[in-house]
Amino acid sequence: MAPPSSRRSSFSKKAQYSLFTGYLLAGVTAIAGLCLLLLSLWQPSAFAPLRGLATDAVSPVGEVGAATRTTSQGLFSSIAGYFEAGRQNAALREEVELARIRLAEAAAVKAENRRLKGLLGLRETSAPPVVMARLVGSTATSTRRHAFLGAGSRDGVVPGMPVISERGVIGRVLESGRISARVLLLTDTESVLPVRRAKDDVIAFAEGRGDGLLRIRLVNLGINPLKVGDVMLTSGAGGYYRPGIAVAVISKLTPDGGIARLVAEPAATDYVAVEPIYQPAAVAAIQGGALDQPDTAVTGNGDAPNPGRVTPATSASPASAAPARADAGAGRE
Repeated sequence: MAPPSSRRSSFSKKAQYSLFTGYLLAGVTAIAGLCLLLLSLWQPSAFAPLRGLATDAVSPVGEVGAATRTTSQGLFSSIAGYFEAGRQNAALREEVELARIRLAEAAAVKAENRRLKGLLGLRETSAPPVVMARLVGSTATSTRRHAFLGAGSRDGVVPGMPVISERGVIGRVLESGRISARVLLLTDTESVLPVRRAKDDVIAFAEGRGDGLLRIRLVNLGINPLKVGDVMLTSGAGGYYRPGIAVAVISKLTPDGGIARLVAEPAATDYVAVEPIYQPAAVAAIQGGALDQPDTAVTGNGDAPNPGRVTPATSASPASAAPARADAGAGRE
């Protein structure tokens, strides 16, 4: 067997030429690159045509990429906008409704001021709230409609005080503990509140139905002047609530009034203001001094615990309302 060849590549002329050519090309390329680098630093504009050609060559690819990116962003924005549209529309509807309520209240205040201009020596003062507190919760599914307030007697809260939110009436304090209180909501079946229409003097009683709605019963029976969308405000009769606070909006008409939905929904209310009783002397006179006696707290229907029911005087004419309604309504405001 012949021994293996131990000859190196240097002994082959072809291999030597190939190796030399590779070194030569590498050196020439490095020198050319260095020259081009120096030229680009010395004369940047010399390569402008080449850069323009390169840019033109890759421009279609860049446009496709930009269009794809823009389309995807627009698609994602459209999807996000679709899901956000409901929330935004709900917020806008709430703002419009709140503005409408405030406008109705302002119109009522304007009308009230116009009526008072003819009376000399009459002065109305609005007392500051007794306390601002959180509305802890409400009984939305119970047969009774109560809410619980995070303030009590140590904060100055006593039974009978109105509970008002930024939108309107929530109810009034039914029982007061030391650090909490129970509120009788307007929708409770034992709640009856004297109200009037915001734009005129159509008076009625707002009665709780126990299902989240109010029944508006007119005092003066006859042709029903109410219309869907009318805003009902507190009239001030009974002495508990100051006049001009939004209560409900008429949503359906009935022969003797209408069905109304609350302006201030307790389930959607976080903080409320507990206001002092509007006319404590009148309330005390109506209730026979019940507010001044600790053992005769105001019950759910606004009367003293004794079986005898006292009928308060209201702005309604007794001749225009049923006696039973006047006794059962104004006494429970």
